[in-house]
Amino acid sequence: MLYDGLLILALLFLATLPFIAVRGGEPVEPTGNLGYRIVLGLVIYGFFVGFWTRSGRTLGMQSWRLQLETPAGGHPAFTTATLRFFAAIVSWLPCGLGFLWQLWDKDKLTWHDRISKTRIVYYPKP
Repeated sequence: MLYDGLLILALLFLATLPFIAVRGGEPVEPTGNLGYRIVLGLVIYGFFVGFWTRSGRTLGMQSWRLQLETPAGGHPAFTTATLRFFAAIVSWLPCGLGFLWQLWDKDKLTWHDRISKTRIVYYPKP
């Protein structure tokens, strides 16, 4: 998550540049600019859903040889990846409990894994 977080941060900086340019170099106030917040949300959404549907893994997941899969072993469809994205937000809300849940889950699944019917699989080097 740290690797992907750094990549997303860079993308958010790039997405902010047009808003700063339009304001003549003035900083953007995220609390008072709904369009800006929507663009930032779409960038984050597009990053995860795009990577998950295309290859089943984000760049950070590739580094650790992790892959998101459906029960059949394939890449998730757009609707499944979208459901997982929003379920992951819900998993963060109670102080990350939805992520920590995998420590007690018999199948080692998080809340968003269960909700979206996906799982993260580790593929060691051959």
